Amino acid sequence: MLDLKFILQNPQKVIENNKRRRRDDIDVFLTVRLAEEKKAKQQEVEELRAKINANAALVKQASDTERQGFIQDGQSLKIQIKELESHLVELEQELEQELLLYPNILRDDVKTGSSDVDNEELRKVGQIPEFDFEIKDHVALGESLGLIDSDRAGKVSGSRFTYLKGDLVLLEFALIQYTLTTSLQEKFIPVLPPHIISRGAMASMGYLAHGGEEEVYHLKNDDAVLIGTSEQAIGPMHMNEILKEEELPLRYIGFSPCYRREAGSHGKDVRGILRMHQFDKIEMFSFTTPEQSDQEHLFLLSMEEKLMQGLKLPYRVLRLCSSDIGAPSARTYDIETWMPGQEKYRETHSTSNTTDFQTRRLKIRYKTKEGKNEFAHALNGTAFALGRIMIAILENYQQKDGKVKIPEVLQSWMQKEMIG
Repeated sequence: MLDLKFILQNPQKVIENNKRRRRDDIDVFLTVRLAEEKKAKQQEVEELRAKINANAALVKQASDTERQGFIQDGQSLKIQIKELESHLVELEQELEQELLLYPNILRDDVKTGSSDVDNEELRKVGQIPEFDFEIKDHVALGESLGLIDSDRAGKVSGSRFTYLKGDLVLLEFALIQYTLTTSLQEKFIPVLPPHIISRGAMASMGYLAHGGEEEVYHLKNDDAVLIGTSEQAIGPMHMNEILKEEELPLRYIGFSPCYRREAGSHGKDVRGILRMHQFDKIEMFSFTTPEQSDQEHLFLLSMEEKLMQGLKLPYRVLRLCSSDIGAPSARTYDIETWMPGQEKYRETHSTSNTTDFQTRRLKIRYKTKEGKNEFAHALNGTAFALGRIMIAILENYQQKDGKVKIPEVLQSWMQKEMIG
């Protein structure tokens, strides 16, 4: 959520930001009008309360003949204030709904663009492998090596679910160990978060507005949802808390299954394990000060690249343009990894600086050295979306004999060099 004071003081900047994000449907001047009406009604309510208090004092001091008149005046004033307070509640609710429409303010270095084709490629790292044999995609490799069984999962759960088996399971746990070992050196705190959170917590993270309702699995009998990434459970950990500045940056690394309905993506990437309703992910999350947040953002990106370079997979780094960034984010970097089976780079990582967009609704503050309470900034970054990175490993490390070489950095945890 944006700071209402910022909107009122900078309406043109907010209008331009919404335009860059292709959100011309948001009426900033309606928000300004509602805020002004709310302020005026609050003043009227305060004035009436003062009159009621003054009238109550007169009732106590009045003679018997005067008292009845003052009592009637007081009853009339109470009816008026009840009507005003009811109108004020309606205004507050309408203003709240308007504020939920606003995306975060983009950082100045974010390029204005109309679609993902306008995203900026910052660098490419690693060599795209060359094969002297006919390669297989991860589906064919997974089936031939007995690692992926989507047909049986379809009988049990429906489409876009799978059974991972054998060495692919061991590969996932090796990736988890590798990630934890690397992140612990940078003072990340490991977290196994709850997979079910309240709708209120999810809404405060900004993932139910802007069409997010359609992506989320809702629990029919509870006011709760399944998480689509562990950041949605880690972010609210400290809601309504005041952190200490000396604790910041406060870094977490969470592992969890992720549940996504993938609404509107029927027929897209349906083969294999690229786009599933359930997948496992390791996610980094930081709380920091506003002054440190851009530096922390580059740090999270550097962690993603460090993990990727350890696997020796070819990738490229993108800075997303204005129309391709999620509403809570002020800036987002993506990493796309080369997938030989598709002959293109595909997204495997994302890291975003959400500034105080989420912490404002969650009421997560920190106490400065001067004793002031300020909103913390929150950032997130993918360590590994495990299904996608295993696709990249299978396809990039496949061998002529149909086996798959295990990246050297993972071999100690798998106690072998080859799958198959």
